[in-house]
Amino acid sequence: MIKFEAYLPSSTVFPEPYPQQACFNRLRSRRRLRVFNCSNEKFTESKVKKAKLSARKQERVKIPSYSIIDGEGEKLYPIKEFLSHPSGTEALLNKDVLQSVEQLDATTYRCTLPPLNLLNFEVCPVIDLRVTPTDEDCMVEMLSCKFEGSEIMQRQNQHFSAEMSNYITWCTTTSEPYLDVDVNLDITLEIYTRPFSLLPTSTVEAPGNLMMQALVDRLVPLLLQQLIKDYEKWVKQNPLITQNP
Repeated sequence: MIKFEAYLPSSTVFPEPYPQQACFNRLRSRRRLRVFNCSNEKFTESKVKKAKLSARKQERVKIPSYSIIDGEGEKLYPIKEFLSHPSGTEALLNKDVLQSVEQLDATTYRCTLPPLNLLNFEVCPVIDLRVTPTDEDCMVEMLSCKFEGSEIMQRQNQHFSAEMSNYITWCTTTSEPYLDVDVNLDITLEIYTRPFSLLPTSTVEAPGNLMMQALVDRLVPLLLQQLIKDYEKWVKQNPLITQNP
């Protein structure tokens, strides 16, 4: 038996047996590839992980009881008078620790904190706060928070968002007047750097929540103490106001 072997170069192209069918197959393959690429881009965007951090602190503090003498005689002087006064607003903003305060409208203030050094970069946090006092309560809300400084630090503003509220109520009709605060802080972070982007979000959220809660637990009592001190200092400026025993 005679055996034949043939060797063809790799560049040899065979004609398609059915040209129309082959053309259709190529078009269908291109369509499939195009759809796959589009869905892959959407999947990449959706893969950006976000860690949600939160902390809450409720605190009650006793407040001194004062009386004021006016045309109607002596009566209790409520703390709402202080909180609705510009001096009370400055105390709520904790103006003494700020680098500057700019009033944007009747209830909104832009607060600039002193510069901080983070990883050899100088960053200056800027926070917009809205203070809304009423006869029964007072609300302090954070409308925006951003970093100013180097271009690298400013780019971080695109990767996080923060919300904060401080709801303040009080009771001055009892024998021991008190003031209640309810502080809530929520931060959302994009996890886009390795190795954290390869890990579950819980690896960021668990220690982040502990750190935030510890920070809030420490700061809220300090802010309350300073608020009461500012209140007492402001009241003493009015000779018609006396402290009750």
